[in-house]
Amino acid sequence: MESHERQFDRELQDLKKKLLRMATLAEEMIDRAITELIERDEKLTEAVARAEDEVNRLQIEIDEEALRLLATRQPVASDLRFIVAATKINSDLERIGDLVVNITENVHVLAEQPPLKPLIDLPRMADLARQMVRESIDSFVKGDVLLAQTVIMTDDQMDALKDQVLRELLTYMMSDPHTIERALALILVARHLERIGDHATNIAEDVIYLIQGRDVRHPRTARDKPPGGPQP
Repeated sequence: MESHERQFDRELQDLKKKLLRMATLAEEMIDRAITELIERDEKLTEAVARAEDEVNRLQIEIDEEALRLLATRQPVASDLRFIVAATKINSDLERIGDLVVNITENVHVLAEQPPLKPLIDLPRMADLARQMVRESIDSFVKGDVLLAQTVIMTDDQMDALKDQVLRELLTYMMSDPHTIERALALILVARHLERIGDHATNIAEDVIYLIQGRDVRHPRTARDKPPGGPQP
């Protein structure tokens, strides 16, 4: 007969596997959505929708399982932090799925009109988003704080690319009002990709808290600031 401890460990591993499956689905969704954008082919929309359905199903399963474990196992210390982190990561992965669906909705707008410009920075952002999702969940599975910190630092690259896309598209909009609808759709795609990066960063921050018990979301709180107002 399996001991309570071994059964609990197996249940925690099952949570981890489901989160890994969600992350894999999220990566695949990003890849399909950006391929759809580049190739102006809406055939992949259905595959994205099916993947989102599975992500949503997994989210419900993970939340229910986490609540059951909290209620019946009464975990303490690291096990408690693991379950809490799993529920937060679960939420971030579900939001990533929603953002990818939002991207495909903008692809519909763009597919009906001539291309505005060659797409260079948006595919880079999509590659970076996939990388951040993959590395954030890898850091969770492996308990790798250094990898989690890498994801957090990569978010600056994502923000810089988004700003670059915004500046370029604003130039198009100001020079020719006929480009406004297409430019706005591309700006929204960039913003959704940047938000995916934010959610991957959230996951990485949760991993650091899980492993080290250290909250890195706000490195300088009010009590950390030196007295006497701003310093030179």
